[in-house]
Amino acid sequence: MEPLTEREIRASFVNCTRGEVSRLAVPPVDEVAWSGLDFLGWVDPKAPQQAAVVVPHDGTVIGIKLRRNTPSGAGRRMCSWCCTVHPGSGVSLMVANRAGRAGREGNTTGVDVCADLRCSDYARGRAVPAAADVVRETISPQQRSDRLRRNLATFVRRTLR
Repeated sequence: MEPLTEREIRASFVNCTRGEVSRLAVPPVDEVAWSGLDFLGWVDPKAPQQAAVVVPHDGTVIGIKLRRNTPSGAGRRMCSWCCTVHPGSGVSLMVANRAGRAGREGNTTGVDVCADLRCSDYARGRAVPAAADVVRETISPQQRSDRLRRNLATFVRRTLR
């Protein structure tokens, strides 16, 4: 992912008001390891029910504000973006208001994703889930990263609809 400024990040959001964007906690951009990311994702440390992703999409970047549900902790669950299997507490349902009029009317879309939004690290093998007995994939990190980007693009299109 190409490096972004805080201003570019804030300008990318499509599913919230300018006021919500101005109050959004954005990670320090000078501390982000941009070259290893398929998307920028974070959970607000002061409000763990709030999260956000900024995704390269069709030559631009799209920011999506998310509401993060508390992980259940029961069983095992798989991230819909990077397909990493975690203990139940490692995956959260993230809900986004749709962009535009649909979102203002209360329409949302949801997805089960890694609770820490470190999908790029899991896809590239730089992080492993907490469960030691999970099945490991045999496809290459590049194939996992490609799949992650395809799954992200699907989520972005659903949010923009």
